[in-house]
Amino acid sequence: MGEAMRIEPGVDGAMAPFIRGDVLEGATYKLKPSTSEHAVYVTINHAMVDGAPRLMEIFVNSKSMEHFAWVVALTRVISAIFRHEGRPVFLVEELRSVFDPKGGYWAKGRYVPSLVAEIGDCLQQHMQRLGIAQEDESAKLKGG
Repeated sequence: MGEAMRIEPGVDGAMAPFIRGDVLEGATYKLKPSTSEHAVYVTINHAMVDGAPRLMEIFVNSKSMEHFAWVVALTRVISAIFRHEGRPVFLVEELRSVFDPKGGYWAKGRYVPSLVAEIGDCLQQHMQRLGIAQEDESAKLKGG
């Protein structure tokens, strides 16, 4: 279950993407930004490739349509990176460094600079659960 298939690299030497299997494993994280009336759900799916977990796709869903266009664009780009990059740990730092010009919010006792940054937190948590990122690696990403 949750198997993906590797495709041979392209002629230009670029890393080839993985083909999504019919069934993937994953987790859904519930976020409740104080800046929004509705919860935001982040689903991250992975497959086992050569015996190791490989991130395949991310979805963000909410009743709020306020951020629909950029959320769809962001999730498509991140999912494409997942399929081309074996260890996309760098995405956590990139997402967590996004600050909302309107200001962030407090979640679970700490300040979150933006919804995008909190999505980065979900990604970090998921990668740690799968063993793709280690605790010490994540501390470096947090600046600690």
